[in-house]
Amino acid sequence: MVRVQTETNIEILRQTAQLLEAENARLHRRLVELTRALALAHGSPATQLELEIRHLQEELAQRTRALFERSSEKRPRPSADGQQAIAEPAAARVGHGPREQQSLPLVEAVHKLDVPDQVCPKCGGDLQVWQGQSEDADEIDVVERCFRIVRHKRQKYRCQCMSCVETAMGPPKLIPGGRYSVDFAIAVAVGKYADHMPLARQVTQMARQGLRVDSQTLWDQIFALHRHLLPSYEALHPQVLSHPVVGADETTWRLMEKGQTSKWWVWAVTCPQAVCYRILPSRSAKAAATILGQYRGIVMADGYGAYAALQKEMAQHHNTVAFELANCWAHLRRKLVEAEAHYPVVHEALGLIGKLYTIEAAIRQASSSPPAERAARLLEARHTQSAPIVEAIRQWLTTQGLAALPQSALGKAIGYAFGLWPGLTKFLTNPAIPLDNNYTEREMRAVAVGRKNHYGSRSLRGTQVAATFYSLIESAKLTGVNPVTYLREGTLRAIANPGTVTLPGDLLQPDTG
Repeated sequence: MVRVQTETNIEILRQTAQLLEAENARLHRRLVELTRALALAHGSPATQLELEIRHLQEELAQRTRALFERSSEKRPRPSADGQQAIAEPAAARVGHGPREQQSLPLVEAVHKLDVPDQVCPKCGGDLQVWQGQSEDADEIDVVERCFRIVRHKRQKYRCQCMSCVETAMGPPKLIPGGRYSVDFAIAVAVGKYADHMPLARQVTQMARQGLRVDSQTLWDQIFALHRHLLPSYEALHPQVLSHPVVGADETTWRLMEKGQTSKWWVWAVTCPQAVCYRILPSRSAKAAATILGQYRGIVMADGYGAYAALQKEMAQHHNTVAFELANCWAHLRRKLVEAEAHYPVVHEALGLIGKLYTIEAAIRQASSSPPAERAARLLEARHTQSAPIVEAIRQWLTTQGLAALPQSALGKAIGYAFGLWPGLTKFLTNPAIPLDNNYTEREMRAVAVGRKNHYGSRSLRGTQVAATFYSLIESAKLTGVNPVTYLREGTLRAIANPGTVTLPGDLLQPDTG
């Protein structure tokens, strides 16, 4: 009943908003008419005033869409004549169907007739087992996780001379004398940083399964695990920066310390097989220097000014060759999509950008050759096919910029494009540079979901632990290694030899030790 009332209230609010938007549009039209009449009466042109009013209409419509429409970058598909947009037909829902579960163990359960039912209903004779014949059906079942106390009895040995006593080795301990196993701590860490379950929620879940524990105890296990894995985390950062092209991005994080909440930032630097996070108190160029260090390759990023400021500072004040900055076409496309509602002509530019992505996808799908050959083919396609399209986009932006108000959605998109044009066109001369920074943004999803579930960190130490586990877990996923397997192996190696570095890729290589 509550859900029905809520949906009804939302629909009423939506209808009210639509009525208000229609009334605002009517008032704006009337204002345009009166403004034009006033301008003619004074003998002055009304073009600039109309542009200002149109800009106000854009802002109002954008705020209305942000409140009452779904967020999406998808656009209606243009018709054959390219003049009118038509809605994409909804794809038929065919269901997922059964999936292969090759990693699950198979347990056979044989079902037999009860003795009274083993009689033929026709002749009354006894039914015999038909060897090798059965009707089989698979069923996915669940075995609930359970906790247990393992009492390790370390056997003692002595010599008959009474001068020697030896005790058998026990299991590796996360904390000397600790009560919880390495596997228990890993389960807690993966639960929080991979499955985004706050510690309080894990305490409740464990209580249902018979284990009485508190959040502080779980945190102690995570922090002990973090101490063993810290050398691996610190080694991950230079490994990412060893690649010729990296992606960089940042998002907000909350630090809830001493009863106060402050906004911090998660900075990420990525390569195809790894991602490293740093949680820092600012979004400045100084913070960007912390994540990029003395990197000298190519950084793929959005238009945030900290990267360009750091690049300029490194070049001017440190007398060093700064990194090169490449910029993301997806961000420009998003700004154009926002303007399309008020400027239908934008669909021309979006169509050209779509062709750039089509060229990239065709090369990736058609090429099964070695990386060097594939890179050569991509570079040739960018020279012969993508470069003319980029030039057409530049000409379109120049033409439209002559009439667009700088504060309008279209004017801002055009200004954004020309402000980053050298970085947007850098991909044409280097096949290692991707068209956008979407792969880095995808690596921000885990952080964003975790932030939504457990709200951030409660101490500076908590930010460091979060950065460590997000980096190691997400890098293991990118490498194709089970995060649980990786964390366990890395921890056991570090317990056996403190300071040992284990990166996710190490588990894919044969152990030569």
